[in-house]
Amino acid sequence: MLNRKLKRILPRVQKPARYVGGEWGAVVKDLDEVDLHFAFCFPDTYEVGMSHLGSRILYGLLNDQDGIWCERVFAPWIDMEEEMRKADIPLYGLESGTPLSEFDIIAFTLQYEMSFTNILNMLDLGGVPLFAKERTGLKNLVVSGGPCAYNPEPLADFIDLFMIGDGEEIMLELTDLYRKAVREGWSKPQFLRAAADIPGMYVPSLYEVDYHEDGTVAAIRALDGAPEFVQKRIVTDLNTMYYPKYFVVPSTEIVFDRAMVELFRGCPRGCRFCQAGHTYRPLRTKSSEVLLQQAHDVLESSGYEEISLSSLSTSDYGQLKDLTLDLLDYCEQRRISLALPSLRADSFSLELMERVQKVRKSGLTFAAEAGSQRLRDVINKNLTQDDILNACRIAFEGGWNNVKLYFMMGLPTETQEDLDAMSALCREVAWCWRQNTPNRARGVKITASASCFVPKPQTPFQWDAMCTQEELQEKTDYLRGVMKTKNVTFRWHDSDTSFMEGVFARGDRRTGKALYEAWKSGCKMDGWDQCFDLQKWLAAFEKCGLDPAFYANRARPLDELFPWDHIGCGTTKEHLKREWQRSREAVTTPDCMTKCAGCGSNRLLNGGTCCV
Repeated sequence: MLNRKLKRILPRVQKPARYVGGEWGAVVKDLDEVDLHFAFCFPDTYEVGMSHLGSRILYGLLNDQDGIWCERVFAPWIDMEEEMRKADIPLYGLESGTPLSEFDIIAFTLQYEMSFTNILNMLDLGGVPLFAKERTGLKNLVVSGGPCAYNPEPLADFIDLFMIGDGEEIMLELTDLYRKAVREGWSKPQFLRAAADIPGMYVPSLYEVDYHEDGTVAAIRALDGAPEFVQKRIVTDLNTMYYPKYFVVPSTEIVFDRAMVELFRGCPRGCRFCQAGHTYRPLRTKSSEVLLQQAHDVLESSGYEEISLSSLSTSDYGQLKDLTLDLLDYCEQRRISLALPSLRADSFSLELMERVQKVRKSGLTFAAEAGSQRLRDVINKNLTQDDILNACRIAFEGGWNNVKLYFMMGLPTETQEDLDAMSALCREVAWCWRQNTPNRARGVKITASASCFVPKPQTPFQWDAMCTQEELQEKTDYLRGVMKTKNVTFRWHDSDTSFMEGVFARGDRRTGKALYEAWKSGCKMDGWDQCFDLQKWLAAFEKCGLDPAFYANRARPLDELFPWDHIGCGTTKEHLKREWQRSREAVTTPDCMTKCAGCGSNRLLNGGTCCV
């Protein structure tokens, strides 16, 4: 229920529906009947957070437990935060309006390094002490998980514990232990030490880090008997894993406003730049029967008019054709559209896409990543120019005239010839349209987008230097000059935000001090171009005596100890080294469905013998 203060400020902000709750499917419980009040926080706007499938799964999972009430908390936009601070309104849970400071557990999902300042800002706006050492009791336990938890060190001063890997099992073990600790009157140190014994749980206060004089990590020491190495947790059987039968249906437009089902977890492809492709291994699939039932449940309970099949590489699902045909039989008569994101150009099917686009025809997206075959081999894309052009030919013959091509610039070993090849590929795609379209009068729209390569932890490229901002700007300027083909629009990502993303992707504990200083100087919503201020960030690092280029732009020797080497993603460091060495020779590694690469992730499956 909205309080009077909130009602007064809502007419003065953009998109007030972000802040009122009350959506269809939201869970409301009686606080007197629960013993654990859980805040699930997404450190970005409502539109972004409500589009995240993992958050929807865990929200449903927690609320399905007796005695637990999980509420959603999102970062307010700049205008709303200003009004809230003026009116002395603390950040609150959407379901009940309870201030953040009154929740037992406060959990943040870590999807993007540039949202780290939002975590500090949300805690502060909610009246919760920022530093873990300042929260002395069990109340306001701050926990985190998600992709960025594979290098948790930049947030070690602020987060009490990190959940590494799949959250479905480890989350319930955490809440069970917490409720036991509260019942039995444990101290916070007692609870944290017990939590460290849960597989996949990392408690940063139980570890100390030593540094060499040159600033590199010398040693990571576990204290008080905590595990020396924390391996991630995985759900081994996705068919029996919890999946919500309902989604909260937003009252305002969000980024991905549709129902979703998860085809599988993991990716067999092994692109060397891709963190998700390595940290989500091994590949685990759902049966088509389970997926069909889950799709029916979510669509019937939510009323959505679109459903998406979610995965890292949708076309690698073995039963995709049969599943989509069964889904389309259900969807077409109800005017529900079916989205198939993450399709690869080497497995594009006109028959499939024609049926998928029968309800609503949209553009097509192909991730080429690099323009030249040499560079695609370096990154292990296992995709040829013929694959890309053949997919475009099929699409153009079928009447499509809107294609997006995704590239990266600044990849390891990239040369000017590789940038020229990017432009040449776009010209080939434009020519392919002219040769194959049944209707030239409609014209064609080809969008080429180039993002900046950021070396990520737990990938073969974690040893590589990121290009400097000056180098990235030169590459951008060069591409702008050569991308002159008619009907090709070139777009690029800002190198300043990518630079800071690179700093925190490979940051150590010391970068947390700069994070705090940057937040104090006003940094927040840094993933949004209109809010990001590089000069404030540089000033924060200088104040802390740290050089951001040390983290982003420095190549690492293969024997360097990383700040995250005590955190396991399933894939071994030896495998990542082999893949790095193969990248220098531009030698590809077959996908897991063709031949096991020996990455080590199969060891996480009971009796597993290969990555599939």
